[in-house]
Amino acid sequence: MAPDAPRDAWPEAIAPHQRRFLRDLSLWHEEGGYLFVHAGIRPGVALEDQSREDLLRIRHDFLNSPRDHGFVVVHGHTAGFMPVVRENRICIDTAAWSGGGLTAVMLEGESLAFLQAK
Repeated sequence: MAPDAPRDAWPEAIAPHQRRFLRDLSLWHEEGGYLFVHAGIRPGVALEDQSREDLLRIRHDFLNSPRDHGFVVVHGHTAGFMPVVRENRICIDTAAWSGGGLTAVMLEGESLAFLQAK
């Protein structure tokens, strides 16, 4: 498939078992005091009541919230040059899609470290 192919052509380029795997993935994972999600969560809304749209696309309402969510949210979706660490969230999107580094976070208890590949 050409890199500039229309988005609706993508499914045909992915094997059926891989599409099933991606379709069946959970939108979030909670582990050890952390919530792992693509974009973030709607502050003040219970985890089980979060909308798919917010989990995948939320920005300002989540990013600007100082609220204690009951866990630290580890997310991407909002690219920057460096990881962002706040009391209630950790953003690891460092724009790998556009030439930035690919960042991973290592979490052990309350300690964290970052690995980055360019």
